[in-house]
Amino acid sequence: MMNRRIQRINELIKRELSQFVLRELDFPKNILITITRVETSVDLSRAKVYISTIPEDTVKKVLKTLNNQVYDFQQKINKRLNMRPVPQIKFLEEKKTKEAGIIEELLEKVHKKDA
Repeated sequence: MMNRRIQRINELIKRELSQFVLRELDFPKNILITITRVETSVDLSRAKVYISTIPEDTVKKVLKTLNNQVYDFQQKINKRLNMRPVPQIKFLEEKKTKEAGIIEELLEKVHKKDA
């Protein structure tokens, strides 16, 4: 079970990165980027930041852009949260959302087949 401090740090990082992506990065208006969750290591050395995008085919491009800006993100987090050490951030594609969508589609097909 994750301790309360790590949970709070995860939420703070998620909130700060969401604001940074929303306000300071210039993505096309037709791309929706969602930071779904953050997983910070117990020693605070690393933070995995999971994202999903709509449309889904833009995720690789968005990940590349975000990972290229990671140093800026880490500096902003350090200034805003005044924490040491600042976790090394890595952006990753959220697979759980995609899997949930596939399961939902399969359930719809089964439901239509039974009807």
